[in-house]
Amino acid sequence: MPEQPEYATPDRITMYGAAWCSDCRRSKALLDGRGVDYEYVDLEVVTEGADRAKAISGRTNIPVVVFPDGTFFVEPSDAELGAKLDATAAA
Repeated sequence: MPEQPEYATPDRITMYGAAWCSDCRRSKALLDGRGVDYEYVDLEVVTEGADRAKAISGRTNIPVVVFPDGTFFVEPSDAELGAKLDATAAA
C-alpha cells in the first residue's frame, strides 16, 4: 500500500476551501464558531491546494475537511461536521 502524503494526515484539522464557495463559508463558520484550531487552505491563494484536496478526496468538490486520523469529509453538512468534531473531542 503506498504511503499517504503528509497533507492527507495533518497534525490538526485542515480545511480546503475558497471564499466564493457557500459550503466552504458555512463549514468555516461552524469551525470558527466552535473555536476549533484548524488550518485553512485557501484554494485561491495556495497554488497546489486544489491538487492536494483532489488527491485526498478523489473529487474536485469543496470544501474538503481533513482530520488528523486521516478521515475526511467533502461538502459536509453542519450535522456531519459537528458529529465528527464531537467524536474527535470525546476521543
